[in-house]
Amino acid sequence: MRVLLVTGEYPPMQGGVGDYTWRLGSALGALDVDVCVLTSHAAGPAHLAPQGVSNVYPEVDRWGWGVSRMVRRFAQEFEPDILHIQYQAAAYGLHPAINLLPRALRRRPWPRRLAVTFHDLRVPYIFPKAGPLRWRANLELARHCHAVVVTNAEDCERLGAYAELRDKLAEIPIGANIQPDPPPHFDRGEQRRRYGVGPADLLLCYFGFLNASKGGEELIQATARLAAAGLPVHLLMVGGQLGASDPTNAAYLRQVEALIQQLDLAERVHWTGFTAAGEVSANLLASDLAVLPYRDGVSFRRGSLMAVLEHGLPVVSTVPTTPIAELVHGETIWLTPPGSAEALAEAVQLLWREPALLKRMGQAAQRLAGNFTWEAIAQRHLEVYGRLG
Repeated sequence: MRVLLVTGEYPPMQGGVGDYTWRLGSALGALDVDVCVLTSHAAGPAHLAPQGVSNVYPEVDRWGWGVSRMVRRFAQEFEPDILHIQYQAAAYGLHPAINLLPRALRRRPWPRRLAVTFHDLRVPYIFPKAGPLRWRANLELARHCHAVVVTNAEDCERLGAYAELRDKLAEIPIGANIQPDPPPHFDRGEQRRRYGVGPADLLLCYFGFLNASKGGEELIQATARLAAAGLPVHLLMVGGQLGASDPTNAAYLRQVEALIQQLDLAERVHWTGFTAAGEVSANLLASDLAVLPYRDGVSFRRGSLMAVLEHGLPVVSTVPTTPIAELVHGETIWLTPPGSAEALAEAVQLLWREPALLKRMGQAAQRLAGNFTWEAIAQRHLEVYGRLG
């Protein structure tokens, strides 16, 4: 089988969709799938293809109206059985051309079948006050593909409301983009000392880029509450601050930085910046508790969640918009109301006083992560591809 993956971002660009595509392509390759990737020029012509991916083409300067001609040309050369679009509006500059790509391609002999993965259902920008047209652009993309993959129950429920999409839908969760693989000679105590954190201190961590949906302000306010309550708390902001596809989030980052200064937390909040995967792993393993206060609720579409689960970290997050059976409050996760710094601080204090509960939650998190291996994710994709004939 030959699969052409189309993605707006790809390593070394920083972004969850790029990391996902890299790992999915490698896992498919390990199952003897011939994988090719067409991506943005910003991925860099010098980037080496990961194991299992035979060809990576960082050829697209702009995902505008001319992109259908380029994709058609690649499809004719590669002759894929499946062309699979990895969709997130921001990764394509919010341009709607990618939403119309399947309609244009279905009139051609190649590819034989089209699939799309919605990494989220954020709509593209079409023109000012486009309103409902933006959501219709997502429906256009789904309706003209033969298979529609979603990564979480919330998106499955929303798209499943359309009768013509139900038979196409497949829910396949994402996996961790960071594996527990710290550098050689990793020492947890030494890693904490780098940030001025002692063995008896409480080290919270947040992993992922900052944007308004992720509750950065509540996280900082909760940290201030914990410090005021006398806890020896530090907060480690792990990873890059802004992704390659979300430059508009710079303004939100400035808000969070201003709040840190306003609350006099500069000595308690530590930023690692973008680092190699091994260093990210070391920082997660050095932490006591992950706090991920998503304003739109915890979801399996969040790569940051999957990574901290994989590292066996107990997690405080927010109540999901759609119930998720695997996320059991007090067992695999601790859930708080979205938007409440007070609830976050209370949850952290409670868990900090109950080290046995904290340990059990971390163990449960790691067991849960075992359900989301990349090999299993690739196998589920093969099942979806196989149903397309």
